Amino acid sequence: MKKSLVALALTGAFGAAHAQSSVTIYGTVDAGVSRTTHTANDSTQIGKRDNNKLGFRGVEDLGNGLKALFQLEIRYEPDTGTFENVSRPLFQGQSRVGLQGSFGTVRLGRGLSAFQESVIAFEPWSGLPAVAGYQTNLQVAGYTSDPLGPAGNSANRFSNALFYNTPVWNGFQVNFTVATKEANGNPAIIGRGTAAAPQYAANSEASANPYSVSATYTNGPFAAMVAHERNGVETKLSSVAASYKPIPALKLMASYQTQDQGHTLAINPDTDAWVIGANYTVGPGKWLFGYGQKTPDGVIKTKQVSVGYEHSLSPRTYLYLDLAQKKTPFVPTARTDVDQNHYALGIHHNF
Repeated sequence: MKKSLVALALTGAFGAAHAQSSVTIYGTVDAGVSRTTHTANDSTQIGKRDNNKLGFRGVEDLGNGLKALFQLEIRYEPDTGTFENVSRPLFQGQSRVGLQGSFGTVRLGRGLSAFQESVIAFEPWSGLPAVAGYQTNLQVAGYTSDPLGPAGNSANRFSNALFYNTPVWNGFQVNFTVATKEANGNPAIIGRGTAAAPQYAANSEASANPYSVSATYTNGPFAAMVAHERNGVETKLSSVAASYKPIPALKLMASYQTQDQGHTLAINPDTDAWVIGANYTVGPGKWLFGYGQKTPDGVIKTKQVSVGYEHSLSPRTYLYLDLAQKKTPFVPTARTDVDQNHYALGIHHNF
C-alpha cells in the first residue's frame, strides 16, 4: 500500500514537472488523382490538394504567465518522398521561436505574413493550395509576399522576420510582421530596368523593409479582417474580408483585394480581385463553393468557379472531390482566353 502511494506521489510529481514543457509532432499526408486541362501537363497525375508537412512545435512554461514557444515545419511530396520543390528551404513551412505572455506573442524566424495568415479564414478552401481553391491566386490578386526569395520559393511567407500578435480584446486582434532587407538568393528581377541592368540584381537586398499588418474581429457568427502589406520590391496589397454564419452548418464569406506594382511596372501596375464562397456541413459531409475574378490592368480578367466535397471518415481523415473551371488569359498581353477544367479526387489525413 505504501509503495503504491509513493509511486502515485512520484508519478504526480514527475507529471507536474513534465506538464511545464511539451513537444508535439504533427503532420499532414494528402494524395490524390487530378487533371487540369489546357496546361503544360494536361494529363492525369498523382497530385495533392494540401501541403504535405511534418512539424514539431513546443511550449515551455517559464512561470508568471510567460511561455517560450517554437515551431519547425518540413514540406514533402508523398508521391515521390522528396522534399517539396528542391530549391526550397528544409523548414519551408515555418521556423520560428518566441515568447508569449500578457503582452501577446512575439516570434522570430520564417512564417506566414500577418496578411497571409489572416486571410485564409475567409476563403472557401481555407487557404489550401488546391487548384480549385482561390488563396494562392485570386484572393491575393496574384501578389507574392516573397519576390526576393530563391526561384520556386513559397510566395506567402517572410524570412528573416519579426512576428507580433496582440492579445485578443473583445474579439479584436492586431497582427504585425516586419522583415529585414537581407539578400536571400533571388533571381534577377528586370522591373523598370533592362536585361543587362535589372532593377533588382540576383541576390539583391530589398529596397525597403517588407511589412504586413492585419486586424481581425470576431463576434459570434460574424468575423471580419482588414490588411495591408508591402513586399521587398515595394509592391503593395490591401485587403478586406468578412464571413457570417446564419446557422451553425453554413458559413458565407467574401474578400476584396487590390495590388499596386507601380514600383516595378511602368504600365498596367494595378490588379483588383474578389472572391465569394460558402461552406455547408451536412452529416459527415462538407460542401465547398466559390466564385472569383481577378482583373489586371490591360489584361483579360481571370474568372473561376469551383465546387468541392469532403466526406469525413474520422475526425482526422476525409475523402475529397474538387471540380473547377478557370477562364484565364491564353497570352497574358492578348485579349484571348482559355478554359482550364480541373478534376481531383483524393484522401487527406492529419496526424
